[in-house]
Amino acid sequence: WGDGKGKTTAAAGLSLRAAGAGKHVLFVQFFKTGNSSEIKPLKQLETVRTMHSAIPHHRFSKMDEEERVQARDDYRRLLREALAGARGDVDLLVLDEAVSACNREIISEETLLDFLRTKPERLEVVLTGRAPSDALLSLADYVTEMRKIKHPYDRGVRARRGIEF
Repeated sequence: WGDGKGKTTAAAGLSLRAAGAGKHVLFVQFFKTGNSSEIKPLKQLETVRTMHSAIPHHRFSKMDEEERVQARDDYRRLLREALAGARGDVDLLVLDEAVSACNREIISEETLLDFLRTKPERLEVVLTGRAPSDALLSLADYVTEMRKIKHPYDRGVRARRGIEF
């Protein structure tokens, strides 16, 4: 978690490691369309499945209320499908930007917490995003904070394909 770059990249790297060990991975993205550069190679791996909303939603801060309602519906459905799928033969579940989705009440943190409390013991779960709640932190086995010290965006450099996305 954190305001620094690398959260999704680290989750993708762990997914690659798990797939390399023959594990089944479900990589789910909130607030993203599923076409970022780190997802493309994951989609090519036999034991990795990716999920994202079928409707591309733009930045939450730029959504009007109707768009936010639609995003909530889409992302809550995505979460339900992901959590149901993770109870199968999945070894690693990545919920990319789930923490941020909880913070914006796009997905239900209580639903996520209930799942984490009752998940299959063998299932590893990775959550990324910003500012996790104390409840999420207390259930975590690992917590890593990515803290931005300096970023080209601060100088007005736009996100670059293959570097930031």
